[in-house]
Amino acid sequence: MRLSRRLDGWLFAVLLLAGAGALGFFSTRYAHVSDWTANGRLSLSPRSRAVLAQLHGPVDIVSYASPQGDLRAQVAGFLQRYRQAKPDLTLRFVDPQQDPARMRQLGISVDGELILHYHGHQQQLTELSEDSVTNALQRLIRGRDRIVAFVTGDGERLPSGRGGADMGMLMGQLAQSGLRSVPLSFAQASAVPQGTDLVVLASPTSDLPAGATQALVNYVQDGGNLLWLRDPANDDLGLKPLANALGVQVLPGVLVDGAGSALGLGDPRLLAVAQYPPNPITLGFQLATRFPQVAALARTGAGGWTVTPLLRSSAQSWTEFHPIDNAHPSAIHYDAAAGEFKGPLDFGFALARLSPSPGKREQRAVVIGDGDFLSNAYLGQGGNRALGERIFNWLLGDDALVDLPREGVPDRVLRIGQGELNATTIGFMVVLPLLLLLAGGLLAWRRRRA
Repeated sequence: MRLSRRLDGWLFAVLLLAGAGALGFFSTRYAHVSDWTANGRLSLSPRSRAVLAQLHGPVDIVSYASPQGDLRAQVAGFLQRYRQAKPDLTLRFVDPQQDPARMRQLGISVDGELILHYHGHQQQLTELSEDSVTNALQRLIRGRDRIVAFVTGDGERLPSGRGGADMGMLMGQLAQSGLRSVPLSFAQASAVPQGTDLVVLASPTSDLPAGATQALVNYVQDGGNLLWLRDPANDDLGLKPLANALGVQVLPGVLVDGAGSALGLGDPRLLAVAQYPPNPITLGFQLATRFPQVAALARTGAGGWTVTPLLRSSAQSWTEFHPIDNAHPSAIHYDAAAGEFKGPLDFGFALARLSPSPGKREQRAVVIGDGDFLSNAYLGQGGNRALGERIFNWLLGDDALVDLPREGVPDRVLRIGQGELNATTIGFMVVLPLLLLLAGGLLAWRRRRA
C-alpha cells in the first residue's frame, strides 16, 4: 500500500514537471494576451485599431532613447500593443549620445523621442501616450497637414476663440490629427490663397462685401471645397450668388419641431436628430445630435452638383414665420395660411461633383442651416463633436478617417449595486472562510485514515 502511494506521488511529480516544461516550451513560441478590464482599458482602443487598419504598408518607428535605465523597455512595452495589431510596424532604438550633431539636425530634444515613418512621411513625438501615437498615425494617413481657412471680418465664428459661439474646441481637437486652421480676411486678400484645402464660412452676422462674396464664388467655381454654416436670418447677407453657385436655397423662418416635447426639449427650436438619410458622412453613424436654431434648406438643381441630404427634421416640424416668445416658446402652431413649410425638411446637404480644377478628382461642399451645433457651447451634446469630425474629414477627402470609432470610457470607477455589495461581503466574510475550514477538515480526515 505504501509502495503504491509512493509510486503515485512520484508519477504525479513527473507529470507536473513535464506539464511545466511543456508550458514553458510552448510559451516561447506562442503568445496569448487577454484583457479582462471593462472596455479593454489596457488594450488598444477601437479607434487606434481602426487607424492601424488604414495604414497600408510598413510603419517604422525610431526611438532616440539612451540605453541607460529602463526607458527603452518602457517604450518597447508600450508599443508592443501596436505591434500586435500591426505586425509590419517595427521599432528600433538609436543612442542619441553617439551622434549629437545628427540629433540637433533632427531636432531631438527629449530622451526617448520618437519619429514615425510611413510612405515617405514622418511625424515626431515627445509624448508617449495612446492619444499622441494614434494622432500621429492619423496624420501619417493624411500625408500632410490640411489647411482650413476660416472667413473672418463679418461676425463669423472664430476657429481659435474660446467664447460659447466660437469653434475653438473642435478645431483644437482636429489640429491634433493634422488640420491647421488659419484666418482668411478678404479685407487683406482678394482671393482664397493657393494651397487652401478647405474654406469655412461659419455663420456670418453682417453682410459680406461684394468682393468677398465674389471671391468665394470664384473659389467654388475653380474647384475649392467649402463648408457653409448658415444660421436662420431674414436676409441673405449678400451671399445669394454663393447659394446660386451651390444650387442651394435657404428657406425663410426658423425650423421648429413639435415632437421635441416628447424628448424633454422645452424649446421647439432645439432639434434632436437620431436618424440620418443615406449619406457617406453619416454612414454607420448612430449618435443623436442636437441643433439649437435651424434654417431649412432646399435644392435648386444649379451648378451640376450631386446633392445628398445630410440632415432632416421630423414629420412634426415646420418653418415658423412668426416671432417666438422666449418666455413661452411652445405657444406656437403651424400656420398653413401664412405659407409655412411642413416637415420633414432638409437642413443639411452634402454636395459633390467632378472638380473643374485640373489634378483634382472630386469637389465637395457641405451646407448646414445651423452653426451652433459645432460651437463650444453645444459641441459636447450628444454626437455633435463626432459629426463635426466626420464632416471635416469627408470635405478634405480623407474618407478613410470618416468612420473612425469614438473612444470608449475606461473603467476607472467601480459601480456596484447594494445587492451585489451584500453578495460580495457575504462571500468574503462567510462563504470563503467556510470553504477553507471544510477543505482543512477534509485534509485532516484523510491523513488520519492513512
